[in-house]
Amino acid sequence: MPFNTRLTRALGIQIPIVQGGMQWVGYAELASAVSNAGGLGIVTALTQPSPEDLRKEIRRCKNMTSRPFGVNITILPAMVPPDYRAYAQVVIEEGVRVVETAGNNPEQIITQLKDAGVIILHKCTSIRHAQRAARLGADFLSIDGFECAGHVGETDITNLILLSRARQSLTTPFIASGGFADGHGLAAALVLGAEGINMGTRFLCTVESPIHANIKEEIVKAQETDTVLVLRRWRNTMRLFKNKVTREALEIEKSTSSSDDFGEIAPYVSGKRGREVFRLGDPDYGVWTAGQVLGLIRDIPTCSGLCTRIEKEAEITLAQTTALIVRQAHL
Repeated sequence: MPFNTRLTRALGIQIPIVQGGMQWVGYAELASAVSNAGGLGIVTALTQPSPEDLRKEIRRCKNMTSRPFGVNITILPAMVPPDYRAYAQVVIEEGVRVVETAGNNPEQIITQLKDAGVIILHKCTSIRHAQRAARLGADFLSIDGFECAGHVGETDITNLILLSRARQSLTTPFIASGGFADGHGLAAALVLGAEGINMGTRFLCTVESPIHANIKEEIVKAQETDTVLVLRRWRNTMRLFKNKVTREALEIEKSTSSSDDFGEIAPYVSGKRGREVFRLGDPDYGVWTAGQVLGLIRDIPTCSGLCTRIEKEAEITLAQTTALIVRQAHL
C-alpha cells in the first residue's frame, strides 16, 4: 500500500524516498529508475558541463520515466562559480517541479525557483541552517545527520538527535538524510517526525547506478567503519571512503609542519580523480564520498527491487511497533 505523507502528496510519489543528488552519479539512468520505482529520482545539475547539457539530460530523463523527478543544484565555493541562475532557468523552462538545493548562500536560486512555482527541498546539516532555509521559502528541509556522505557540517550531531531537534523546532516539514538504507530506517525516520528519507550511498550501490561494478562490490564488502573525515582543518569537513588517498590526505592535514595553505592538500581531494574512480573502478585512485550506511549494504539490487523491499519492511516494522501497545479493556 503506498505511503501517505506530506512528501508523497506534495511530490506525487508513492514511496517517501528521495534519491540524493550525487556528483558524477545523478544521471538520467539512475534518476528515472528511482522515479519508476515510486520514489523521487534526482538529476545532478553540476554533473552536466553546461546549462544546455542539463537541458538534454532532463529531456533524456523525461523519455525514460513519466513520473516526477527532480534536479539537484548545489552551490559550491569556487574561484569562478558556475552560472547557477542559468542552470535554474533551464529547470524552470523544462517544467521540472522539484529541486533539491544545497550548499552556501542559496537565497538567489531559491527565490528564482520559488517565483516559478518549483518545490524546494533544501539540504541542511544543522537546525540553524534549516531555520534559515525555511525563512527563504524552502518547502521541505532535508536534515543531514553526521552519518551522511560528503559535506557533514561542523557540529557532529547524529540523526537520532538532529531529527528530534527538527521535530521540536521546525514548522516546515522535513525529511531525514544520512544513514538510511532499509525499511527499518524509513520507519524510524517517520516515527521521529520526518516525512520521508533521502538516500545517496544506498542508491550508489544499485544495478542502475552508472558507476563501475568494482566500486559497487567495494561498497558491499565495506563496514560502517570504512569512512573517514577530511578537511576539518579548513572547516569544510567531508566524509569519504577510507582508501589510500584519504589516508595520505589525512597525514598532510594532521602534520604540524604543513601550512594552512589548501593548495597542499588540494591534489588529494580532487573531484576529477573521484570521477575516474567511478569510471575506471579503482577504489584507491581518488577520493569518493560514502556514508557510514556502508555497513548496512549487502547487495546490489535494482532500484525497483530496493524500493519495494524498503516499502514492505517499513510497513511490517510500523505494524510490529504498533502491536507493542497493549490496550486494557475497560471494566
